[in-house]
Amino acid sequence: MSEWWTYRPSDFLLFAPRTYYRLVETYNVESWPWQAVAIAAALALVGLAWRRAPHAGRVVALVLAVAWGAVAWRFHWERYVAINWAAAYYAGAFALQAALLAWTGLAGSLDYGGTSRRRRYAGLALIVTALAVLPFAALAGGRPWRQIEVAGLSPDPTAILTLGLLLVARRAHWTLFAVPVLWCLTSGLTLWTMKAPDAFIPMLAAAVAAAAVASLQLRGR
Repeated sequence: MSEWWTYRPSDFLLFAPRTYYRLVETYNVESWPWQAVAIAAALALVGLAWRRAPHAGRVVALVLAVAWGAVAWRFHWERYVAINWAAAYYAGAFALQAALLAWTGLAGSLDYGGTSRRRRYAGLALIVTALAVLPFAALAGGRPWRQIEVAGLSPDPTAILTLGLLLVARRAHWTLFAVPVLWCLTSGLTLWTMKAPDAFIPMLAAAVAAAAVASLQLRGR
């Protein structure tokens, strides 16, 4: 039996990188044309939040709840679990986030009345990362366009977009950040184990969001 220190991170990976990306490609093909709907919805949410439109908080929270629920069921539970048994727990975490967002939307406790410029632009940076940087990073890394992950359908861009929209808000309870941050860390570690060149992106998104929330908690806001 080999000593534990001789193992490498890749030894604990339950699937080959090619298998995972093939799963993403198949998922995208089966989901078409919902990618167009998801992108349009994401842009509409960003517009509502940035303009501080009336009832923007309710709409953003409820639409994000649908997205998290869809990813929990259609990606994690129906597909990802076939190559990674941990995906069953990921599905539960995403379902929990969907429930938290739905409750937030129904209670009207997500407020886009205005926040600090630093937090606002940190949120915008994460939004741009979810909608533009991730797709271009995938293409730059040699993946075909069919393997591009879209916010609202795939876990990483959905989590990063959610973190961005929460940071743009003037008031968002810290519990709404927990699952997206943990997922970004988990995904980043998985991608790093897969030697994916874009592994740093979800990790950096988690760091930015966690730092912003910690700063607010320390200020007692």
